[in-house]
Amino acid sequence: MFIEPKNSKGWIEVICGSMFSGKTEELIRRVKRAKIANQKVRIFKPKMETRYDKVKVVSHDDNYIDSFPVDSSEEILDWIENVDVVGIDEAQFFDANLPNICNELANKNKRVVIAGLDMDYEGVPFGCMPSLMAMAEYVTKVHAICMQCGSVAQYSFRFTKSGEQVKLGEKDQYEPRCRKCYVKGMELQ
Repeated sequence: MFIEPKNSKGWIEVICGSMFSGKTEELIRRVKRAKIANQKVRIFKPKMETRYDKVKVVSHDDNYIDSFPVDSSEEILDWIENVDVVGIDEAQFFDANLPNICNELANKNKRVVIAGLDMDYEGVPFGCMPSLMAMAEYVTKVHAICMQCGSVAQYSFRFTKSGEQVKLGEKDQYEPRCRKCYVKGMELQ
């Protein structure tokens, strides 16, 4: 359970987990609460993330919020004047400089809420997420339900082993799996 600090203005929150675990849904929920509190909010996502919408951040449950698609983490700094809360979705797709940008934002008294996959389809830490999780004041790991057995799922199983780390897809290409079902599936590929 995330509890907002009372005295600090700038900090980093990371929401991580597998695909279909509710990361984006939680990001949207936190950002909407900040808006209700009359805080100025701006959301960013990588331009390459176009699965549901080119501009909006959209959860798998079709919940959405407007965002600013950017090519690099550095661009975020161009859009944060007079902003209290910075949301960043699909952080694993950003460049390696994102942790530095997030630190800079937090040091400028911004609340930074980040959502992203903690592991890729091979079960390996994904992009800059390990660094972001290490430096964050708050880390929330959310879980999906294994589509094979119904247990708690923390892996994003990809049906085809293409070799590309980044392959945008949905339920037709990925499903959440528990450790046992993930390992079994990887052995069969």
